[in-house]
Amino acid sequence: MPEKSDKTLKTFRVFTLGCRSNSSDSAQIASQFISEGLIPASEGKEADIYIVNTCAVTSEAERSSRQLIYKLRRENPFAKIIVTGCLSQIKPQSLLNLKEADIIVANSHREQISKIALSETSQKVFHKNIFSLSEKLSYNPVLYFERSRPFIKIQEGCNHFCSFCVIPFARGKLRSAPLDAVLNLAKEVINQGFEELVLCGTQLSQYGLDMGLNLASLLRELLKLKDLRLIRLSSMHPKEITPDLLDIMLNCETIAPHFHLPLQSGSDRILKLMRREISVIEFSSLVETILGKRPNTAIGTDIIVGFPTETEEDFKATLRVIEELPLAYIHPFSFSERPYIKASYINPKVPERIKKQRVKIIKDLGEKKRAEFELKNKNTKLRAVALSGDEILTENYIKLPGRATPGKVYEICLI
Repeated sequence: MPEKSDKTLKTFRVFTLGCRSNSSDSAQIASQFISEGLIPASEGKEADIYIVNTCAVTSEAERSSRQLIYKLRRENPFAKIIVTGCLSQIKPQSLLNLKEADIIVANSHREQISKIALSETSQKVFHKNIFSLSEKLSYNPVLYFERSRPFIKIQEGCNHFCSFCVIPFARGKLRSAPLDAVLNLAKEVINQGFEELVLCGTQLSQYGLDMGLNLASLLRELLKLKDLRLIRLSSMHPKEITPDLLDIMLNCETIAPHFHLPLQSGSDRILKLMRREISVIEFSSLVETILGKRPNTAIGTDIIVGFPTETEEDFKATLRVIEELPLAYIHPFSFSERPYIKASYINPKVPERIKKQRVKIIKDLGEKKRAEFELKNKNTKLRAVALSGDEILTENYIKLPGRATPGKVYEICLI
């Protein structure tokens, strides 16, 4: 393909696929390039460097990542395309085989990505075993904004090896940000006038376990900060909700009544094969405890259908659980074969046709649950944060039309 001299590289764009952790990584990547003197290109404008921050959680996410790389090369044959993210960590060689990609920078080398991109190296792949990154390594929190809300990524990696999940192999062991660094970043965004912040990470509920701390101890410090009206927590493993953490979730009004607690299956047999270390009864009890204390709480969950050996009875058990529980929303996924995961060796497999049918059933049920939850909240007073544009987001995750100062929290009544 035609080559452009690195001396002429002046602009860049970062493209993000996947989760909020990837979004925060992209913010950190952008800051690297800005510190090197490059300028972010406006949306829709060509850039000298494209950085594609890939996702690998499912085969569909992998396909989307590849399609974006193809698209960018077609649109700008002279650009330098750098591929990073989870797919670059677990499948670096397959990405190298793409003629559209110039350099592969795995998660293991993400903190050097700008220097690698701007160097004149002939090396095409920058990759090492992600588990070689010490779990004692200091992890700096990353700040990024999603529609005027500050998100602070406070930890990286996961020590919980669920049999269906490739993420530990893409992001490595748990590495937490120092408590003081998180508090200082929180103070900065509060001083800028923001009244809600969101804590996120690869597995938020593991925060601090590598440093003799935990998420509850961090929250107790954050709750001391003046002018912080809402703290929203991203996805947490329900088995890792300790009594201390649960006490804060139930009794501290500053903690937004919105919790994403992935169940994955309503069959105890499948949960054991998934290595989730939680039973359906334990999950249901947790949901009921939260809603018993804070009845307007939005509790969302993830459901994986088509896990190897999942029978019709297993699927019906899942349906019964989510029909009975007052969940606010459901994210359904099909089981996807991924490198390294133990579930790939479990047989028999569920046919793709059956997976698609089951996903649709769960999706339809999720839409019904969402409608019921929003109806339940009619004529209810709630706090809400103003987003950019003409939307506001309630403390329990209901989006509504409305215009107000972005980043500020208001009292509203749903009608």
